Amino acid sequence: MTDSRTLREAVLAANLALRDRGLVMGTFGNVSGLDRDAGVFYIKPSGVGYDQLTPDAMVPVSLESGAVREGTRRPSSDTPTHLELYRHFGCGGIAHCHSEAATAFAHASRPLPCMGTTHADSFRGDIPVTRPLTRAEVESAYERNTGLTIVERFRDGRLSPGEVPGVLVAHHGPFAWGEDAAAAVEHAAILEYLARIELARLCIAPDAGPPPDYLLEKHWRRKHGTDAYYGQPERDP
Repeated sequence: MTDSRTLREAVLAANLALRDRGLVMGTFGNVSGLDRDAGVFYIKPSGVGYDQLTPDAMVPVSLESGAVREGTRRPSSDTPTHLELYRHFGCGGIAHCHSEAATAFAHASRPLPCMGTTHADSFRGDIPVTRPLTRAEVESAYERNTGLTIVERFRDGRLSPGEVPGVLVAHHGPFAWGEDAAAAVEHAAILEYLARIELARLCIAPDAGPPPDYLLEKHWRRKHGTDAYYGQPERDP
C-alpha cells in the first residue's frame, strides 16, 4: 500500500510533467495514479489550471464506487473513463491528453500503424482506435462508455494492455497507461512522438509497406520480457 501523501505528490508531478512535456494546452489533460490495495486513485481536479495544482488538490476517488472519498473538489470529467480502465486493465496510472499529432489521428479515427523499430520499442503492434460512440452512449454515461469502448476494442482485438499501453479514442484523443502515473505520462509522450513520425512518413512515402514482423518483434523483445537485454541489469539495493 502506498502512503497517500506520496501518491498525491506523484500524481501532481505526473500532471505537471504532462504540461511540461508539451502534451496539453490549457486544462486539456489529466493524470491519475492508483493505490489498488487501498482501493483509491487520485486524479487532477476538473478545470483547474496546472499552475494552481498542489498535492492536496488531487482528488481521491473510490475504485469500488467511483465516488469522491473526501473534499469538495470535482475530479476530472474523465474520471469514469479512468475508473473503467483501472477495473479492466490492471494498470497503476493513466494519462489523457489532447497532444497535437496523436489527437489528429484520433480525430481522423485512424489507428497508428507500427511502421518501424522506434514504434516497436514501446508498443507491440499498431496503436488502435476505438469505434465511435453511439448517440445513446454519448447521451448516457458518456465518459464511462468511453472507457468501456476502449476495453471493448482491446477485448475484441485480442490486444494486451501491457503490450500496447495506449489507445486513440475516435474523434477525441489519446489515453495511455502504465505501472504508475509517471509511466503513463511517458507512454503518452512516446505515443505523441510516434504520431509525429507517422505524419512525416505519410508525407514522404504514403505507400510505404510495413517492416518485417521479425524485425519489430526483435525490438520489442530487446526491452520487454524475460529475454530483454536493453539497459542495465537490476541490482539489489
